[in-house]
Amino acid sequence: MRILIAEDDFTSRTILVGVLKKEGHEVMATVNGAEAWDVLRQPDAPALIILDWMMPEMDGLEVVRRVRAMQTDRPPYLIMLTSKGEKADIIAGLDAGANDYLSKPFDPGELHARIAVGLRMVEMQDALIESRKILAHQATHDPLTGMLNRRAILDRLRKELARAGRHGDVLAVGMFDIDHFKQVNDTYGHQTGDDVLCGLTQILNESIREYDSVGRMGGEEFLVITPMKPGTNWISAFDRLCAKIAESNITTRSGVLSITVCIGVACAAAETTVDEILETADTAMYQAKNEGRNRVVSG
Repeated sequence: MRILIAEDDFTSRTILVGVLKKEGHEVMATVNGAEAWDVLRQPDAPALIILDWMMPEMDGLEVVRRVRAMQTDRPPYLIMLTSKGEKADIIAGLDAGANDYLSKPFDPGELHARIAVGLRMVEMQDALIESRKILAHQATHDPLTGMLNRRAILDRLRKELARAGRHGDVLAVGMFDIDHFKQVNDTYGHQTGDDVLCGLTQILNESIREYDSVGRMGGEEFLVITPMKPGTNWISAFDRLCAKIAESNITTRSGVLSITVCIGVACAAAETTVDEILETADTAMYQAKNEGRNRVVSG
């Protein structure tokens, strides 16, 4: 664990550094509150801090207040190191945002115990943040393909519509549907069908630009959002993608398969709504099916 010590007294600082390094911690030491504050503003700041209360330039209480005012999802664990023995002073430090305190001169056993508590709290905080990230990813991503799910891709479409309106860009939206996908499931089984969906996902992810978006609408339907500058031949991008999918081989548990797709494309104009775009793209996609599949039709 990386630990920051802010202590202006040379003897106390040396003892703290020695004890913590002996326990296997990576220790940074500063000699005043201003230096500590500079370290704590860095993106990779230590997660556990031991602050002396009385320091030149900026005291420990002011450092605590500034740290607690920062906007972060990983607030550091703060231990106040103080020779102040009055309960009112200890309460003031805790009220300012300190997590714990340690009186000077400190006992090495007590220091070890309070550091251990801090480490457990930091580990619990990290585990909670990681769990929140996992839940957020699960809420916005399709569990099979790993791409954005229906709700997330439609939310992205709303944001891209607003952005295109502000900047005067063109927004081309393609609705994809795998041709004869039911036959794949009926012939090879649904697990092979899942392999095909994942294979198509890989092709799409390799083909789109970093500022494009792709999501699974459900079943074998996908949505691709492509921002472009006015005057760009936006339909040609979907023609190339349609051709690439038809030329690609997808490895499945039933062997190598190839697929084709129908793509219905809608181009968003000013004041176009999400529902209007989806309806236009969906209608164009079914027109592509009626015209023989493996093609792009613009609405």
